[in-house]
Formats: sequence, C-alpha cells, structure tokens
Amino acid sequence: MRIVAGLWRGRSLAAAKGEVTRPTADRVRQALFDMLLHAPWAGRDAVAGATVLDAFAGTGALGLEALSRGAAHAHFLERDRAALAALRANIAALKAAASVHPADATRPPPGTPCSLVFLDPPYGQGLIERAVPALAQAGWLAPAALLVAETGRDEPLALPGEILAERSHGAARITVLRHTA
Repeated sequence: MRIVAGLWRGRSLAAAKGEVTRPTADRVRQALFDMLLHAPWAGRDAVAGATVLDAFAGTGALGLEALSRGAAHAHFLERDRAALAALRANIAALKAAASVHPADATRPPPGTPCSLVFLDPPYGQGLIERAVPALAQAGWLAPAALLVAETGRDEPLALPGEILAERSHGAARITVLRHTA
C-alpha cells in the first residue's frame, strides 16, 4: 500500500498484521480524490488547506493521502493498539502534520471542526450511522463538512445530509455527503 499522489507519492505505508484493518485500496483512493478534485461541489479547495478527520483511521491512508495532496492538518481517531502503532509509524515516516487520538469514533473526545471527514469503519456494523452524530456532538464536524463514507457495496447507509456522489469500486462503495446539522 502506497500514497497515490502529491508530495509523498509512492511512499509505502505500514499496516497492522492480521485482519485488524482493511485499508482503502490505492485505486479506490485515487478514484475518490479524483472525484473530489473535479466535482463542482468540491474542487481543489476541498482538500488544499483543509483540516481533515480520518475516523476509524487504521493505517491513516485516507488522511495521509489528503495531507500529501495539500491538506493543512489531519486528525486521526483509532482505538486498536496494533493499528495505532502502524498509524504512528506512518505519520513519523512522513513527518506529517497530524494528531493521533486513541479513541473510538462512536464515542469521540472533544474535537476540532474538520471540513473533510473520512469514515471507513469495518463493513456491516452500522458504525458510520453511530459515529456521525457522536462526532457532530463532540465538535469534529465543521458546518457543511464533506463526509466521505466507505461501506460495503450493498450495505445500506442512512445519514442526514445531501448525497453529492456515490461510486462503487469492487466490494466497496464510496458515498460523499454534505453534512447538515
């Protein structure tokens, strides 16, 4: 697994052993960031200079990809020890402007408003629907934040907000929403 584009293009990312995490595939990350870059509702400013939250961070691939492409700062929420070790190693190797919060995204600590939020939990557990209201309550979601949710291809997703885009890539489905309070 590597950073796809930007400042750290081609740099390898460490991952926890076993099935603790399911990192977003390189080609799915490329498609996602291409979609953000070219969408009339997002564009270059959606990532460049943004404060990003990578909830259910795992290796941190989504947040680190955003930093590589010009995001100002990334916050990572992760609770698994092995995933945290890989995440911290990736941040250190890249010397990334990032903050790691060892926490559960469904019960997050108080946070900083983020305009771009990645939600990539284990599939089929309804974690996104539990995390979004908790993140909003804890102050992590900026007004009109873009929420990027990765779910299983046929997994239902029920969130308030305007769906801006939805694309399937293999077993994964990416849904982009504009958060509404």
